[in-house]
Order: sequence, then C-alpha cells, then structure tokens
Amino acid sequence: MTSTLTPRRAPRPPRGRPLLRTSYAQDMGLLNTPAKRSSTALVILAAFTVPFFVTDDLLLIFTLGLIASVGAIGLNLVTGYAGQVSLGHAFFLGIGAYTGAVLGGDPEGSVTGYGLPMWIWLPAAGVVAAVAGLIVGPVAVRLRGLYLAIVTLGLVFLGEHIFREARTFTGGPGVGRRGPDLELFGVDFAQAGTLFGLGLSRDQQQYLLALVFLIVFAFLGRNIARSGVGRAFSAVRDRDVAAAVIGVNLTVYKVMAFAMSSFFAGVAGALYYAVVGVFEPGAFGLLLSIQYLAMVLIGGVATISGSIMGALFITSLPRIAQEIAHLFPVISTSTAGGGIINVFQFEAILYGLLIIGFLIFEPRGLFGIWMRIRNYWKGWPFSY
Repeated sequence: MTSTLTPRRAPRPPRGRPLLRTSYAQDMGLLNTPAKRSSTALVILAAFTVPFFVTDDLLLIFTLGLIASVGAIGLNLVTGYAGQVSLGHAFFLGIGAYTGAVLGGDPEGSVTGYGLPMWIWLPAAGVVAAVAGLIVGPVAVRLRGLYLAIVTLGLVFLGEHIFREARTFTGGPGVGRRGPDLELFGVDFAQAGTLFGLGLSRDQQQYLLALVFLIVFAFLGRNIARSGVGRAFSAVRDRDVAAAVIGVNLTVYKVMAFAMSSFFAGVAGALYYAVVGVFEPGAFGLLLSIQYLAMVLIGGVATISGSIMGALFITSLPRIAQEIAHLFPVISTSTAGGGIINVFQFEAILYGLLIIGFLIFEPRGLFGIWMRIRNYWKGWPFSY
C-alpha cells in the first residue's frame, strides 16, 4: 500500500501580489523581497570595489570600521535584541585581543606568544571571550536595567587592572605588545602581495579580509535575530515576566545572549588590534565601551544594518572632526594650542551631541533615517 501523503509546502502568494506573505516562514526570511536581495547584492558588490577607488589612509579607516561592525553587532545582540544593557563590551574586546596576541604572537618575543596560525587564534579569541560571557551571564539573570549596567561597568575597571598587572601577557602600560600576524591560507595580509591574480597593497588586502569577515558575521547575526532564539531575546527584552510565563527560560536566554555577544566581541578585538599592530591595556577602558554603545545608539538599536552604519560612522568620526577643524580656526588640530579647543576635545563634544541628538530626534538612528528615505521614495509622489 502506497501512501498518498505529500510534503506540505508553503502556500504561494496570489497571482499579481508577489509581496503578499502567506506564511510565517516567508515573513521571517533572510532576504524576503526582491528589493532586499538586489540591494544587498549591489551593496556587497560596491563594497568590494571600494579599495580600488580610495586612498590607503581612508581605506584603513574603512577597514577598522568594518571590523568594529562585528563588535557592534555583538553588542546589539545583547543590548538591542535581548534588552540587557551592557557597558562592559571593552572587557570582552580586550580578552579577545590578548587571546589572539598570545596565541598568535612571536614565541621569541619579550612577552608570551605561541606563534599559532590565524585559523586557530582568531576563533579561539571568540571562544575565550564567550566563556567569559558565560561566567558573567548568570549575574544578568538577577539584575536588569541600571543595576546590570553598573555591574558590567565594573567589568571594565576589573579588566583594566588585570591587563595592567598581567605584564607577561600584555606587556603592561606604556609598553604594550604587538598584535598577531595576519596570515591566512598562505596569504600575508600585513604586506603587499597578489590575491586572485590582482596586485594589492597591504591596506587593500586587509580591507577585503575585514569585509569578508563582516559579511559572514552580519549574516550570522541576522540569522540569530530571526530565529527562535532571536524571538526569545525580543520577548525577554519587551517583558521578561510575560516571557517566563509563556515558557521562555530567562536564565538560558540571558546567558546565551551574553555568550554570543562576547564571541562577536572577542573576534572583533583580536582582528582589530591585529590590524592596528601595537596596543596596550589603556586601550580597553570605559571610553571604548562608550564608543561601541554609541555605535548601537547612533546606528540603530536591534538592527544588524544599523550596527554596521553606526560602526562605520563612529570609526570615521576622528577623520570627520579633523576635516571640520581645518575649516574653523577656533579648533586646533593638535594639543599644542592655537585655538579655543583642540580636535580631540571637539571629537568628544561631537560624541555627546550625536548621542543626545539621536536619542531625542531619531531614536532609531541612522537606520531609521534610511527607513524614512526608503518609505518616502516607495510612496512618491504621494505624501500619505
């Protein structure tokens, strides 16, 4: 006897209504409209052509912005999607950076190093940071809001002390240590070379490497956000008591959010300071946590695209501040004087004004501005 049962398929949208979604799977699709698929492909294609049209100094800024985007996506997972306010992101970035530097560092150097290849030290940096997140995660179950923010802020000060005193691994303040070598599958990204038959400079190779990693982690973050785990994060964020009533295990998902966020931060920290080259314990202070929080707030909370926009913008802000300083004599381009304020003070002022301005006038950040522009042109010439 043969079975007449056939696999159940998602219903097709009615003829003439290709964008009408008739199943939950269609609504939660990764790229669920032709416009999203085509625009994503165009953005990725344009991103791959950038290194052939901009100078190396700008390319380095873009490279650091792409790597910072990975860390910003991680912070958005725990703060934007899961609603767990964290000011300790710098701690996990530092753990990732030093794990990568120790495992991939020079074995004959003045500080500890094992000379392991990149395909080992980079994921290991994420795993070690994730383990630290698993340790911190249970604390998040008992705390929320301001109390959780203060506890994670304490991690930054604790991390600064550990990084300062562990001179065997970190080199100590004022000395620091070199990042690991950027060499993967026989390609040395720390010097000019040939990649896929193209002669590329060091900055061009590092940009392309950072872009590939961002694409991988952006799709990973988006898949987490649209999965059952991501929906549980949103339930915990919106009303944790109600989430617990309907069966969401608060302990499991809060710990999971911290672990995932820490993994992203660890990878970003290791890769970022491998590109920078030399770093010291003072790099992982409160200011770094504030910068990443600004990336999320200015880019857009609970959006992967917003994390990337915010990271690129904040990373480019020092260069923007310098260009503005050249236009106004009251802003000195150095600390030696010559103006009412110097460019570094002006940059700090911009940070504060941007955070305040976006929170008041555009809480959805740069992503919200993009949505306004997109919706305007979708409805043009009608204004309603």
